[in-house]
Amino acid sequence: MNPTVVPRGLPWALVSAATFGFSGPLGTSLLEAGWSSGATTLLRIAGSAVLMLPVALVLLRRHGMTAGSARTVLVYGVFAVAGAQLCFFYALQHLSVGVALLLEFLAPVLLVGWTWFRTRRTPSTTTFGGCVLALVGLAFVVDVFGPSRVDLVGIVWGIAAAGCVCVYFSLPGGGGEDSMPPLLMISGGMAVGAVLLTVTGLTGITPLRAGSGTGVLGGIEMSWVVIGAMLVVISTVVAYVAGVVAIRRLDTRVASFVGLSEVLFGVLAAWLLVAQMPTLTQLVGGVLILAGIVVIRRAEVRSVARLDATVAA
Repeated sequence: MNPTVVPRGLPWALVSAATFGFSGPLGTSLLEAGWSSGATTLLRIAGSAVLMLPVALVLLRRHGMTAGSARTVLVYGVFAVAGAQLCFFYALQHLSVGVALLLEFLAPVLLVGWTWFRTRRTPSTTTFGGCVLALVGLAFVVDVFGPSRVDLVGIVWGIAAAGCVCVYFSLPGGGGEDSMPPLLMISGGMAVGAVLLTVTGLTGITPLRAGSGTGVLGGIEMSWVVIGAMLVVISTVVAYVAGVVAIRRLDTRVASFVGLSEVLFGVLAAWLLVAQMPTLTQLVGGVLILAGIVVIRRAEVRSVARLDATVAA
């Protein structure tokens, strides 16, 4: 990777991480105002789908849609868009923003486990050590040895969100390697997610309940329209688009490292906007989870480098 490219992509990656990090506090504000997780997720996804509809139509006319691309968009919309956001907002009903984010970022550990199960190849010692670090951190985050217990339901939803994030990383187009334009995948996935959430809402699977007309953010009472608009524009459309630009300008692995800062931005935003702050034990657990993920990523980089060297030889 050309080092001169990094400065151009790094700001985009940080913008993506920061705007994604603000989704937790914005969603929490609506949840505390009486909105259901289904309604909050539908507002976010449907609003984003409407904003990105012109992009989807232009790209669809220009590039078309093969059967394989359609399947990829369908899976992306169901799991990486609707599933990930819905599970995350359900987790927020039971957990603080920081804890929910940390659980969601266990996705790399789950991917290691899935790869191990699928290929029957034992992970390297470094990868295994990173997984152990992350799991120990998880034990601290849920405070298994403390007097209080984190809501088990929230933990399940947080890990389910991590599973949906795994689907995103596993898709051929998730990392920009598919021939389909990334923006077409994003806009198409938003449309699929909006349709799915509308159907599940109307059938009662994900209850759609709108709360009060106002919510509290940063100690200020404001209209749900303003909060919803920020959730749609800043924490969804800008976050996804900035992420795509970052990946196009940075090496994918570098972008994924920078993406870890979403947890830090999320904790800071939760502290400033909804007065949530993890306990000291949970902060220690968060550091261990992030350290484990960094170790896993470094092991992946070494593995790819060794494979490239073998192929070159």
